Amino acid sequence: MISLIISFVVLIFGYLIYGRIIERAFDPDERNTPAYTKHDGVDFIPMPAWKAFLVQLLNIAGTGPIFGAIMGACFGPVVFLWIVFGAILAGGVHDYMTGMISERHDGASIAELSGIYLGQLAKWAVRVFSIVLLIFIGTIFITSPAALLARLTPAIFGNRFWTIIILIYYVLATLLPIDKIIGKLYPVFGAALITMALGILVGIISGGYRIPEISFTNLHPEGLPIWPFMFVTVACGAISGFHATQSPMVAKCVTSEKLGRKVFYGAMLSESVIALVWAAGGVAFYGVTGALNSAITAHGQAGTVYEISSGLLGQVGGVLAIIGVIVCPITSGDTAFRSARLILAEITGLQQKPIKNRLIITIPLLSLGAIISQLDFNVLWRYTSWSNQTFAMISLWVCTAYLLKHKKRKIVSLYTALPATFMSAVSVTYILMADEGLKLGSDVGYPAGVLVSLFLFAYYCFQLIRQKI
Repeated sequence: MISLIISFVVLIFGYLIYGRIIERAFDPDERNTPAYTKHDGVDFIPMPAWKAFLVQLLNIAGTGPIFGAIMGACFGPVVFLWIVFGAILAGGVHDYMTGMISERHDGASIAELSGIYLGQLAKWAVRVFSIVLLIFIGTIFITSPAALLARLTPAIFGNRFWTIIILIYYVLATLLPIDKIIGKLYPVFGAALITMALGILVGIISGGYRIPEISFTNLHPEGLPIWPFMFVTVACGAISGFHATQSPMVAKCVTSEKLGRKVFYGAMLSESVIALVWAAGGVAFYGVTGALNSAITAHGQAGTVYEISSGLLGQVGGVLAIIGVIVCPITSGDTAFRSARLILAEITGLQQKPIKNRLIITIPLLSLGAIISQLDFNVLWRYTSWSNQTFAMISLWVCTAYLLKHKKRKIVSLYTALPATFMSAVSVTYILMADEGLKLGSDVGYPAGVLVSLFLFAYYCFQLIRQKI
C-alpha cells in the first residue's frame, strides 16, 4: 500500500514540477487559439477549461487505463513504475506537445504536422498509419461494449443488435458539432470513470486487501519478459500514440494556450491515477498474478473488470463496472472515428461545416468499421497495441523536430527526444519478438531494438549540433 501512495504523490509532483518544466519549454503565450480564429460551429468551438479537460480525459481513457492496467498487473507491481514514470516523462509530454503544436498550426492533425516537420513521405505514411490505427481502435470499442451488452440483456438483443446501436451512436457523434453530444455527455461520463476508480480504491482499503510493494521481479505466469512486453501492454496510463490523434481534436476547442498544461498534461496524469488504481485492484483482488492471468484468459478483460468490481463493492461495484466497460470504450470509439474524419477531411480538402461533406466521409468510414468488427477481437487488440506505441514514437519525433526548428534553446528538444528514443527501442524490439511479429528471440530482438534507437538518437544529436551552429 505504501508503494501505491508514493506513486500517487509522485504523479502529483510530476504535474506540478515536471509539467511546469515542459510548459516552459514550449512557452505558451496569449495569442488567439484556433477555437476563435477558425470557429466553424462544428469542430472549432470554444470550451471552458473544465469541459475541455473532461473531454480530453474521456477521449484518451476509454477502457485503456482499465484493461491495459489489469493485463499489465500480470507482470506484478513493477507495472506501477512504468505507469508513474512513463506518464510523467513520456505520456504527459507526448500529449501536451502534440496538443500545443497542433494549436500553433490551426488545429492540424499529427499527420499534417509530420509532413511539416519530417517531410512529405512521412506525412503520407502517418496519414495512412493514423487512419488505420483509428479505425482499429474505433472497431475495438464497438466489439467490446457490444459483447458485454449482449451478455447482460435478453437473447433477442444479441451482438449484432448492439453493434448496430453503437454504430448509429458513432455516426451521430462523428457528424454532429462537438458540443452537441460529446460536450454534453462527456462531463457525466468523466464523473462516472473517476467515481469507478475511487470506488475500487475504497474497496481495496475497506476490504483489507494487500497490495504488494514495488519490486523489479517479473511475476508474469506465462514468462513474458518485462522488456518490451509490459511497455506495450500498458499504453493508456503510461504513453499512448492514440492520444496524438485526440489532443489535436481538443486543441480546436481550448480557449487559451496557457490552459494546455491543465487540459493535456493534466488529463494524461489523471488517466495514470486511474490506471494505478486498476493495476492495484488486479494484484490485490486475486492475490497472485497467476490467478489474475487465469481470470483474464477465462473471462476476458471485461469479465475480469466485472469480477473485480463486484467482488470489491458488491452490487454497486457491478453497476459501476457495467458503466465503465460499456460507456468508457464508447467515449473513445466515437472520437476515434471523429478524428479519422478530420484527417480524411485534411487529405480531401472537404470543408466540414456542410453536413453533406461530413456524410461523404463518415458513412464509408463507419461502414469499414462495421466490417472489421467481425474479425477476432484478440487479434485486433494485439496489433492495435503495437501500432499504438509505434505511433507514440512517431509523434514524439515530430515534436522533437518542432522544438529543434522553433526554439532558441535547442536543448529543450531533449524532453521529447529521450522518450522518443525509448519508445523506438520498445516498438522495434516488440515487433521482432512478439507472436504477431517476426517471433525472433531476445538474442536478436534486444540488440536490434537498441541499435535502431541509438541510430535515431545519434541522428538527432547530429541535427542538434548542426542547428546550434
